[in-house]
Amino acid sequence: MRALLGLGANLGDPAATLREAKTRLDAIGRVTAVSSLYRTPPWGVADQPPFVNAALALETALDPDALLAALKALERALGRVASVRWGPRAIDIDILDYEGVRRDDPALTIPHARLFERAFVLVPLAEIEPSFAAARDALPPADVSAVERIGSFEREGGP
Repeated sequence: MRALLGLGANLGDPAATLREAKTRLDAIGRVTAVSSLYRTPPWGVADQPPFVNAALALETALDPDALLAALKALERALGRVASVRWGPRAIDIDILDYEGVRRDDPALTIPHARLFERAFVLVPLAEIEPSFAAARDALPPADVSAVERIGSFEREGGP
């Protein structure tokens, strides 16, 4: 199955952490597409460093619940600790879409509950999955222009 994931971080070396997350995702599937890296203003809690965000496509045999559990374990392995909602974090990996599955329960909502409100998600996502371009283009232009491409996901040594 194909899952679309959103990655973000704003503590430590965010670009390096996102690249490490991509490498470790090989243990749970095969990454088939990656966006560029983007610097984005914080969302929700404004008094924190900017984020580095990206999106990727993952082919996986895991069902949505098993994928969520694997992603949470990966976040912990990369230094994520419980903190303030929408606050600073070492890494955040969200399931944005999973083969068109629709699900709304306390443990997991697919597509992601705020997917269509967030330029920092839709800009990189539309880069790897053009079907999300219309949703990106429906956002306020100021939100979209605040998402700054800073480099290739694949480039070593920082954005």
